[in-house]
Amino acid sequence: MLCALAGCDLPERQTLERALRPRRLVRGERLFEAGVPLPEVFVPRDGVIKLVYETVGGDAWVKAFVTAGQCFASVTALSPGGRSSFAAVAETAAMVDVLPYAALQDLACRHAPWQRALTQAFRLYGERKERREMQLLTLTPEQRYECFLREQPQLAALLKQRDIASYIRITPVALSRIKARLAKAHADAAACAPDHLPRP
Repeated sequence: MLCALAGCDLPERQTLERALRPRRLVRGERLFEAGVPLPEVFVPRDGVIKLVYETVGGDAWVKAFVTAGQCFASVTALSPGGRSSFAAVAETAAMVDVLPYAALQDLACRHAPWQRALTQAFRLYGERKERREMQLLTLTPEQRYECFLREQPQLAALLKQRDIASYIRITPVALSRIKARLAKAHADAAACAPDHLPRP
């Protein structure tokens, strides 16, 4: 994945391979908690990881879902003395590579391809964050649900309805109503299609 971000082979890959720690997670297991020192980058090999903001009142809102081939980190925890701002939970069984951020920084300081890979990773993170903010602030709940289905169709069948609802910032009841409206709209559209019109 990092080679793809750099657009070429990465020098001293064995240095990072020696530093990484693979973590095998069962469904529901926490990869890390919010509020802990976490100067690390995470790369799922398989499975789905759910990133969650938790409130003092006990509520939880899904920030994102991360699948194989993507990387993530709590950016606030990458600074000296920083702590993670969200928790990460295995939504399915998953294998995740844990990379020390200091090792990545060291390689980036010494090799341009590593610097390019890190720059691309942060750019992609920024793009995803900006698109997510735009959807939450400008789209209706129904439009947000349709965006989720369009952008992440492979997850729709895997995830619990309450997690999908949390991701688009509505209640499970509201999501059920949206799904019912969309199903009715699709059924009405199918009934009006030329093949379903009565013959003269």
